[in-house]
Amino acid sequence: MKLFPARLLALLSCLTAAGLAADDSPANALVLQTDFGTKDGAVAAMKGVAFGIAPRLRIFDLTHENTPYNVWEAAYRLKQAAPYWPAGTVFVSVVDPGVGTARASVVLRTKTGQYFVGPDNGTWTLVAEDLGIGAVRRIDETTNRRPGSEKSYTFHGRDVYVYTGARLASGMISFEQVGPLLEPRVVSLPYQHAAGDAAGVTGAIPLIDFHFGNVWTNIPDGLFAGMKPEYGQKFLVVIRHENREVYRGTMPYVRTFGDVPEGAPLLYLNSLLNVAFALNMGNFSQTYGLSAGGDWAATVTRAQ
Repeated sequence: MKLFPARLLALLSCLTAAGLAADDSPANALVLQTDFGTKDGAVAAMKGVAFGIAPRLRIFDLTHENTPYNVWEAAYRLKQAAPYWPAGTVFVSVVDPGVGTARASVVLRTKTGQYFVGPDNGTWTLVAEDLGIGAVRRIDETTNRRPGSEKSYTFHGRDVYVYTGARLASGMISFEQVGPLLEPRVVSLPYQHAAGDAAGVTGAIPLIDFHFGNVWTNIPDGLFAGMKPEYGQKFLVVIRHENREVYRGTMPYVRTFGDVPEGAPLLYLNSLLNVAFALNMGNFSQTYGLSAGGDWAATVTRAQ
């Protein structure tokens, strides 16, 4: 009887090993992003392909509510989320207005060890800059394409990208088996990089926090700190679209929304510690007709 616990543990260990052998071993996370929405079966079809490949695969959603065809938005969503996922995570991103055309289908491995699967159409612009390019491989569709899908040209998310991503995340294929090695570069979208000095800072408006209408910039707190801002100090904010001035106004730099009266504008550091603008209990972007993208920029200087 004294040996029973040891025998039980040994038996459980054997059963666990047998179970893992009969199924896939625990895999890296597979994270999906699209502009498909969730009103039809497109996302479910992608998940079905992944589940059929590796039933133990852990599948997560980044978002499926990107603005249709907006590659820039997809690029920023990846920047926003990817750094918080561990090495080995496989992201499949499908915002692909050029589906079926000659644009390359690739897997990017960053220097931090995450993988990004999808069209090389600018989607990787920001993660390549932030996380670094480790290597890029073109997807060999003769081996990394869902069997029986050869005549399908308009759903590479299901037939190529999630199929390849699930096989990679589950360990069914290695990165080397994705396809031929390419030059370590990706298509990059143009935008205003953050710059400035003690007199003022300028940057892009990569994103609107669409639930609340807050306007996010890519101006980091370190650059803004060069202006030696103090809470309560007022700043002049000028926002341009394609070099045309769309908004000009002054607002205080504060810690959080409730530091100003309801409906008042404010300058604050968002959750990524970048400069952002908002209306307390209001919608800044909607009120002033503002949007986001590589052709939107903001400049912050001290108010006179």
